[in-house]
Amino acid sequence: MLLHDTALIYGRYLRQSLRSRFALLFGVLTPLLYLLFFGPLLTGLPLGGTGSSWQVLVPGLLLQLGLFGALFAGFTVIIEKGQGVVERMRVTPVSRLALLLGRVLRDATVFVFQAVLLVLAALAMGLRAPVTGILIGFGFVALLTLSLASLSYALGMKARTPQEFGPLINMVSMPSMLLSGLMLPMTLAPAWLNVLSHFVPFRYLVDAVRDAYVGQYATAHMLYGVLVAVGFTALTVTVGTRVFRTAGA
Repeated sequence: MLLHDTALIYGRYLRQSLRSRFALLFGVLTPLLYLLFFGPLLTGLPLGGTGSSWQVLVPGLLLQLGLFGALFAGFTVIIEKGQGVVERMRVTPVSRLALLLGRVLRDATVFVFQAVLLVLAALAMGLRAPVTGILIGFGFVALLTLSLASLSYALGMKARTPQEFGPLINMVSMPSMLLSGLMLPMTLAPAWLNVLSHFVPFRYLVDAVRDAYVGQYATAHMLYGVLVAVGFTALTVTVGTRVFRTAGA
């Protein structure tokens, strides 16, 4: 029943996304602009570590796509609450976990699709990376989306208005972007800033994907990245399911 319910919710929201094809492409616009206008500035610069500047920048842009896109997913559940959609779903026998999983799996599908478009553009601009490493990067995008979208929907269920939700998400997203080394490796930062960045879980995902893009898979960065991604996803899905079960009850 869980698989059936999840597939039902997933199909509903995926059809909504497919009807808005402009939004599918618009979501990848910001990281694509970074790729086009910021990437060439890094060519040939010593960025610390192995690989080209594209192998440093593109993994960060992939996770930036998941970070900002998934964190703002909760706006949709606020709108649905106001329209009574959430309450109508909650009075059905559909699993509460499925109500969340269907949504976040749709988000993961959308952002992985956008990540593929971004990588294709990066390949055209000069990125060279092993196929295995690229696929691992897509896997991290999916896990990041599952975790942050679950958290965003949980916050959206608790927030009463978009005006409450927006500043809260910005408070999470901006420090996460600046301290996770999405644009440049944190090894280039002052020592105190590098140490502080280790308290941001997204840094471990960025380091893992950068290792994958240079063909290094059996590294400490990869191990820590997988553990953090899987653990954070399990935690946020559990919290999100509990919120969907109890909020407003």
